[in-house]
Amino acid sequence: LLCWRPLPLFGSFTLEKRRHLQKRIPMSSLLSFRRGLARFGLSNPLRRACTSWLHERKVGAPLYKALERRGGRAARQVRTNVTDSFASGTSNAYIDAMYVAWKEDPASVHSSWAAYFENLDAGKPAESSFAAPPSLSGGTALAPSAEAMDSVSGASEDFPRASLLIRAHQVRGHEMADLDPLGIYAPPDYINDLDPYTHGFKKDDWERGLKLKGHGVESISGLCYNADVNRDGMTTLSELHEFCKKIYCQYIGFEYMHIREIEKCNWIRERIEIHNEPYTKDQKLRVLERLTFADVFERFLATKFGTAKRFGLEGCETMIPGMKALIDRSSEKGVTNVNIGMAHRGRLSVLCNVIRKPAEQIFKEFKGINEELPDDWSYSGDVKYHLGTSFDRMYPDGRKLHLELLANPSHLEAVNPLVLGKTKAKMYFEGDNDGVNSMPILIHGDAAIAGQGIVYESMQMCGLDGYQTGGTIHIVCNNQVGFTANPDQSRSTLYASDIGKSFDAPIFHVNADHPEEVTRVFELAAEWRARWRTDVIIDLIGYRRHGHNEIDQPFFTQPAMYREISRHPTALQLYSESLLNEGVVGEEDIKSVHGTVQEIFEKAFADADSYKSKDSDWFSQQFNYKNQVTKTYKTGVESDVLSQVTKALTALPEGFELHTQLKRILKAKEKTITEGKNIDWGTAEAMAFGTLLMEGVHVRLSGQDSERGTFSHRHAVLHDQKTGNKYAPLNNITPNQPAKASIISSPLSEFGVLGFELGYSQETENQLVLWEAQFGDFSNGAQVIIDQFLSSMENKWGVQSGLVLLLPHGYQGMGPEHSSCRLERFLLMCDEEEDVVQDMEEDQRMQIQQANWQVVNCTTPANYFHVLRRQIHRPFRKPLIVVSPKDLLRHKLAVSSIEDFSPERRFQRTISEAHPEELVDPEKIRRVVFCTGKIYYEALQQRREDNIDDVAIVRLEQISPFPFDRVAREVSNYPNAETVWLQEEPKNQGAWVYVSDRIQTATRELNSKEVRPGYVGRDAMAATAEGYGAVHTREQVRLLKKVFSKDWKLNEMARKIPV
Repeated sequence: LLCWRPLPLFGSFTLEKRRHLQKRIPMSSLLSFRRGLARFGLSNPLRRACTSWLHERKVGAPLYKALERRGGRAARQVRTNVTDSFASGTSNAYIDAMYVAWKEDPASVHSSWAAYFENLDAGKPAESSFAAPPSLSGGTALAPSAEAMDSVSGASEDFPRASLLIRAHQVRGHEMADLDPLGIYAPPDYINDLDPYTHGFKKDDWERGLKLKGHGVESISGLCYNADVNRDGMTTLSELHEFCKKIYCQYIGFEYMHIREIEKCNWIRERIEIHNEPYTKDQKLRVLERLTFADVFERFLATKFGTAKRFGLEGCETMIPGMKALIDRSSEKGVTNVNIGMAHRGRLSVLCNVIRKPAEQIFKEFKGINEELPDDWSYSGDVKYHLGTSFDRMYPDGRKLHLELLANPSHLEAVNPLVLGKTKAKMYFEGDNDGVNSMPILIHGDAAIAGQGIVYESMQMCGLDGYQTGGTIHIVCNNQVGFTANPDQSRSTLYASDIGKSFDAPIFHVNADHPEEVTRVFELAAEWRARWRTDVIIDLIGYRRHGHNEIDQPFFTQPAMYREISRHPTALQLYSESLLNEGVVGEEDIKSVHGTVQEIFEKAFADADSYKSKDSDWFSQQFNYKNQVTKTYKTGVESDVLSQVTKALTALPEGFELHTQLKRILKAKEKTITEGKNIDWGTAEAMAFGTLLMEGVHVRLSGQDSERGTFSHRHAVLHDQKTGNKYAPLNNITPNQPAKASIISSPLSEFGVLGFELGYSQETENQLVLWEAQFGDFSNGAQVIIDQFLSSMENKWGVQSGLVLLLPHGYQGMGPEHSSCRLERFLLMCDEEEDVVQDMEEDQRMQIQQANWQVVNCTTPANYFHVLRRQIHRPFRKPLIVVSPKDLLRHKLAVSSIEDFSPERRFQRTISEAHPEELVDPEKIRRVVFCTGKIYYEALQQRREDNIDDVAIVRLEQISPFPFDRVAREVSNYPNAETVWLQEEPKNQGAWVYVSDRIQTATRELNSKEVRPGYVGRDAMAATAEGYGAVHTREQVRLLKKVFSKDWKLNEMARKIPV
């Protein structure tokens, strides 16, 4: 009986409640009650919930005392005529106890039990004694079986049967809904649960007024009374059944009964289990006009550019009036910013008819007139259905709305996390914690939402503090085909949208041939988000009038579907005919609307050639992307600011109980700060973050374990060992510091989280956004984001980002999965020419401005500090790939002094030989070794152990863009030395392939004498590293011995260099 309602109704059985119960009730009583529930067949979690529920309703001690007495009167009465399903088997002991408790205090048991026992004592048979409980939370109270639900207060068995019939339609009515415009995937002819006869009704009941007044009827009164079509005060079974079908089985299919919170279910019922007022004439004309724009736009493009790919929206054109209604209603609810992400299907229509990108610009793109594009290194462009745009709209009543469609590649659904991240950033900077002002909309294909894992990764963020956006509106543009795959080839679920059930998102399926129903659903989705701030899914089920693109032949694979499509009228034709039949409009009205829209597009087409593009036509982001020379900025910080920041790093609130080991760590940190030397990696990073915060720059770092750091080096968020409370020193530098840091341990996702942070970084340039991989090896889980967005988005779409990737890297014998961030991949994607040296003068240098990103591998904490601050202290933004260390985090040599952070210091692209006092004169140096990363310290240690004094070591801190000038200078400093590149990665990996040609170019172009470097490192491998620790150690020793050895000649190595 206690199982009727969803589990949340009973409340959560918290530790606090359990302790309270144990204090009030003897343990023996508690265990006895729980055992009774177990015999009743309830699972352990539900038994705990029931215990808590009964306790909250003050059933309390009398019941538990009664349990110990083992009364048997109720059981004897029930056993004389056992027909109730709940009164059989091993439930007798439980019923005995309930009966004894009732006899002592009728208020101590639930009203349904009280009525049951009262009728038993009055002599009624057991099967007629049960009364349905009233609603516990204002919702529908549903009985477990029709046979067990005769009312004791005058109502007949109509109520329980009606309740079950209603619930059946709420749960399964969508399966009978007419959702497919083509009728190919027709609903089943019969579903047993939706048949009134299944629930005990008989043929004679159809036109009989149902006897619903009495105990429990208030819980379903809304629907039952609304079903009284003729308003005669009496609802017949026929009226009830027809009303249920009208609500749940027509052109909209509602799925919401999977939602665990009854308040949310009731909210939906209140809005759908009613008689919808018909649209007014003005509303119908607005839908007609918007649908006409969508229809004519596609036809116009098909006429003017018949052989061009446009991935049209035909078959789902009603998405346009639906989206416009959604945005209008959301604006009324307070939304001022809308970020949209979608793939290519219907994108041009959304750009033109929803975002309002000028039609002149779209037609100009089709004509191939591109002289307005930036004519420089920064823009290569992309196909028209990948581009983004933005638009500011003013409503007649003064409401303002900013609409933005993010640029995206053809990788379906990949843009999803960027939309969420950009929305989150907008929320942060506007102080909009709940997403009242900013709203994300994601438009999916039916095959993509079911097939792409990034959909789940993105939706998983909907309830996480660092990522939630106040609910996303998901629109499935459901063509019922994925490229050439039918639904049964694309998914295992009934609907493409079933993923929403994992996140308690309501799902509204709607037939795309019915514009008014589509509009109502979109408006309902807007209201849901405004009320509950959670995701909602609209499954717009239509079709695709053409193939995957307009020149594709769909009859090859879907002949039956496309025969039906070829003779199927458009949604505009169907709606126009419907309005004519209703008498809302006449033929002339329809022709007038069509003519006006056609004229608008004709004029835009004529004006396209002379149209002057604006940046907002192309770029959703307005960062500075122009070709400009900028000086090199010093990134050091005044000592008083450093002191203020560093003091905060070791200060704790009074009474904060820190872990013993962390106390020692903070004490050691405080000592290094006070002495101004031996500053380690984690401290330098915190100093970079803190000084930027004091300058008003927001810092956001996320990744798996980022609060603590994978290698326990950061501890940006401290935890009280007694209370579990968190404390972030970086947010407590001063009482009113200008900006705050967000340090977030992310869900176990690379693709989704990196995409989210990339979107976040695009909102404004006044922030430092970082994503940290747990190990650099795992970054390839986000390869789509890296390849399709991060490396090329400025070149394709004119979108800049200063996102920083921290990729732990280093060979320590941990095997091929925990050694390499695949540095070679990032270098391979650099767009720098290997044989061209640009102007390297400081006041003329544009090397970084013209690169697609930067790749660094710092070897000192201070240089890491400066490269992070450099991201902010320049007027443009570029992604920064940091090959971050593992071994160096606590290496005794990888430390910096406080002077290295002073105002006159800045990032060093290369670091010259650090210990010239240990070497012979430069003219006597026989070999200069270039390297990057931690291998430097191992080489230095090896040189000292072997007493080598004629080999210099130079560190390459910035690998790309390549420091041609510095490398050439270092080579020239040692005129008689041969040049060698040292790395611990295999030869086909690491930086070797990238640097070898550039070293030659640097020496040839700047020193007038080409030097071909030798190579020392591992041989080429398929894996990144050895799996055996002993083999790793042997290889590491071998290459370190070899780099200083006099037994091999550089010309031998040169012959091995591939041409």
